[in-house]
Amino acid sequence: MAASAVADRSGGVAVLGLGSMGHGMATSMMRAGLSVVGFDPYPASLQRFVSDGGRAALDAETAARDANAVVSVVVNASQTEALLFGAGGVAEAMPEGAVFVSCATMDPEIVRHLSARLEAAGRHYLDAPMSGGPVKAASGELTVMASGSKAAFAAARPVLDAIAAKVYELGDAPGAGAAFKMINQLLAGVHIAAACEAIAFAARQGLDLRQVYDVITASAGNSWMFENRIPHVLDGDYAPKSAVEIFVKDLGIVQDMARAQRFPVPVSAAALQMFLAASGAGMGHDDDASLARLYAQLSGAVLPEPVSPSA
Repeated sequence: MAASAVADRSGGVAVLGLGSMGHGMATSMMRAGLSVVGFDPYPASLQRFVSDGGRAALDAETAARDANAVVSVVVNASQTEALLFGAGGVAEAMPEGAVFVSCATMDPEIVRHLSARLEAAGRHYLDAPMSGGPVKAASGELTVMASGSKAAFAAARPVLDAIAAKVYELGDAPGAGAAFKMINQLLAGVHIAAACEAIAFAARQGLDLRQVYDVITASAGNSWMFENRIPHVLDGDYAPKSAVEIFVKDLGIVQDMARAQRFPVPVSAAALQMFLAASGAGMGHDDDASLARLYAQLSGAVLPEPVSPSA
């Protein structure tokens, strides 16, 4: 990385995590005129951001030091906690009154624990999981399910305006946004599993799969996930737009939450088993439409030949 591309100070917004989602969000913020600095522990992600005109920090702590908003686009609760309070964490580096915008999907109880700890130190925490995938992140049209104090929303407003087409304000305490996101993930995981089951079942019967897609997307059995994911199967393209492991994690969180509340979730439990099986079969980092490949392996159904290298 060229020395001129490295920023020592973050300006207005620090984006921590520049993978497929964080990169798109950061570039959307730059288009909106925000002063953005990014950090990612993976050099390739950082270099991509710099190549697209972004400013890079040497580490997360440096990025957060002068940021009015720190946007965390990491994978899970443990990464979020480490980013905030681990070695080189940003909680103490953030200016007092700055907001930590947490976008990871996690158990609401963990959100409440992390937010209480950060807010006790004079910083704000906005619980802001999102939906829409890399395409919507890059276009600034995400759906954000957010909860937090009025001060947290006010501090995060320029970020939210830049990255989202729709911001749902779901309460004045962190944790509500996470709970809404888990309902979404329950449905998303079940719908992906159902879509893959249906298309593999159609293949087992020897049906024309593109015709199946045309008929179902015009019929009552359609879902957003069927319409979005089944073209991946028809094209044999399992390059990860949303990986199997995401739903291993998220449906696992659903099971943990439901067990703690003694609430039955048998349909999502069955879907989780299929994601686990796909991961165990070596497809964990492939697109989540790979569940169709798993069904095909189990049944002898013939799907279009995979074209992506990982498949």
